[in-house]
Amino acid sequence: MGKIHGVNLGNWLVLEKWMHPALFEGVAAEDETDLCRLLPRDELEARLKKHRDTYITLEDFKWIKAHGLNTVRIPVPHFIFGDDPAFCDPYVPCIEYLDKAFDWAEETGLQILIDLHTAPDSQNGFDNGGICGVCKFWQKPENEARVIKVLGMLSERYAHRPALFGVQILNEPISPELWQHTVNRYLPSDPEYAAGSGPVPFEFLCSFYKKAYFEIRKYLDEDKVVMFHDGFRLKMWKEFMQTEEFKNVWLDTHIYMMMPGEMETKDMANLVLGRFRDDIREMAQHFPVVVGEWCLSHNPKGMDAMSDWEKKLSYRMMADAQLTAWDESAGFFFWSYKLISEPAGWDFRKCVENGWMPDLIGG
Repeated sequence: MGKIHGVNLGNWLVLEKWMHPALFEGVAAEDETDLCRLLPRDELEARLKKHRDTYITLEDFKWIKAHGLNTVRIPVPHFIFGDDPAFCDPYVPCIEYLDKAFDWAEETGLQILIDLHTAPDSQNGFDNGGICGVCKFWQKPENEARVIKVLGMLSERYAHRPALFGVQILNEPISPELWQHTVNRYLPSDPEYAAGSGPVPFEFLCSFYKKAYFEIRKYLDEDKVVMFHDGFRLKMWKEFMQTEEFKNVWLDTHIYMMMPGEMETKDMANLVLGRFRDDIREMAQHFPVVVGEWCLSHNPKGMDAMSDWEKKLSYRMMADAQLTAWDESAGFFFWSYKLISEPAGWDFRKCVENGWMPDLIGG
């Protein structure tokens, strides 16, 4: 297939309030867990059904294919099957939508990377981890066992689907350094429950990833990719899974340029083409590396004073720089395909329509 030119289907099966605030209307919820706890069940199910039925459809898969992309990364929640009340309440399962996605992918010629995006008690404390301010997934053996079981269920269900590219073990387990920067950004609604939360230790992550790999490989042939996220510590994985027993393992890293007005656009572009490209090149000696999340959102010095054409030039410069740097990798997935909100640079379709993406995105 060549390099991955892909896009994330974010906020479809794993909700993020900032991407579609109207979904959270009527309740004081900042994450999917509180939305499911606080909204009356009938209303919750009706609201989520409407969202899931309309947010991504066959027509979106056709658009993605028509614009030259070849793969979609689909974030899915740990409760996707709805099979165990101990882990799946109060959530609304959604496995039938992933089934539809495989039908649509096979109709349009796209490939799918299944990305397990949440875990019980969360692996990062982010809103995209399902419950803000809580990061205790790694502290309970039953949570780890549950995630590994779900990965096995997903792998078994789709092992023989032609559209399956691979399975990603778990999205963005948080590092100690990033935890310190974000611990006050995503505040828990229940501080008592969040007590004891903390970053995912590297030693745990190594052990967990190996267990998950072997569970996935029970069902997936070696031509299917098993991917793991770098846990925001990209260069720590050089000796990991380098022995013969591990086959077709890919490394995912996420790179965002959301700097608070400290640098000019050209300096941001130079950072991407310098340090970030060098990091990818270095790690590509050990694994196929994918930039699993990136976008065009950036906040260069002087943005507010820029004219429309200057802003377009700035976005285009960042697109060119990042795509050039990502060419050192095995491919990329833009975050995200669409938003029902205003932040600029995150919505792939709008970036294309605004002329911010160069033609090579369609190549």
